Amino acid sequence: MRERLVTHLRHVDLAVPDYERQLEFYTKLWGLKAETSDSGIAFLAAEGSPEQYQVRLRRADEKRLDLISFGAANAADVDKLAQQLGTDGVQLITEPGVVDTPGGGYGFRFFDNEGRTIEVSADVEVRQHRKIEEGESIPVKLSHVVINSPNPEQTVAFYDKHLSFSLSDTLFSPHMGEVMWFLRTNRLHHSMAIARGPHVALHHASFELRGIDEYMRGTGRLLRNGIEKVWGPGRHKAGNNTFSYFLDPHGNTIEYTTELEVLDEDTWHPHLYDFADPDVSDQWGTANPMDEFVAKQSFNDPDRGVFVAPPV
Repeated sequence: MRERLVTHLRHVDLAVPDYERQLEFYTKLWGLKAETSDSGIAFLAAEGSPEQYQVRLRRADEKRLDLISFGAANAADVDKLAQQLGTDGVQLITEPGVVDTPGGGYGFRFFDNEGRTIEVSADVEVRQHRKIEEGESIPVKLSHVVINSPNPEQTVAFYDKHLSFSLSDTLFSPHMGEVMWFLRTNRLHHSMAIARGPHVALHHASFELRGIDEYMRGTGRLLRNGIEKVWGPGRHKAGNNTFSYFLDPHGNTIEYTTELEVLDEDTWHPHLYDFADPDVSDQWGTANPMDEFVAKQSFNDPDRGVFVAPPV
């Protein structure tokens, strides 16, 4: 198996028609901080993370997923990965070079097998961050991103072959077969997951809070403000993390979580979990049942950014 050159998840970038409404939601309710915002682009940081930003919002006519960004250890690894992808026939959008976003760095972009824009970068300046205090119900960091794929087996194989992502666990159901694959880039149970869906789209983006109390306080704040809850609060079996899913103003599903499992990669063996078992979706039994409404919300709208690189 190839050396794993991707170290961690950096940020998720969204294009949104109703920019001001989205910006207000992500800062005033969700708990991110707008570090820089001008000309219809906002870079939103999580207070507890050294990453310059964890969500980028861009004003656009159409809703889309602009890109998912991952980190590498150094510029040499960025070059090595770009060369490997090019040799394997993966379509590069940009060659490795200076990254023109907050914190700078060195990176490149490419299309994955279904046309999502993926960025890998290194040497990004570390943001001044702080320890999130007890009772503070704001995100510590971006935890993971889940994507919908109409050809999930091919997409899992792409990330395995080209980025050396490792399979942590898989969900299946007796009548649908395998439905979700959890992939890791480090010891965290998953940085990305791939869900079987009707079209290419963002399934959800998840943000880690300090602990159970802060996670419940954050969940309550959104409920009190009338934000539509999709699913939760509960605790998944795969990853052993808590979950509360909500819809942002444009119908993207976003999650509060905490306590995502940290694995011993040398001894870990992937599980195949039966999604029909209620304990698999929610060990606590506190969440609303996983039904057609919950599933349909996470399908999201078909992504308008497939094989179309974002303008910035």
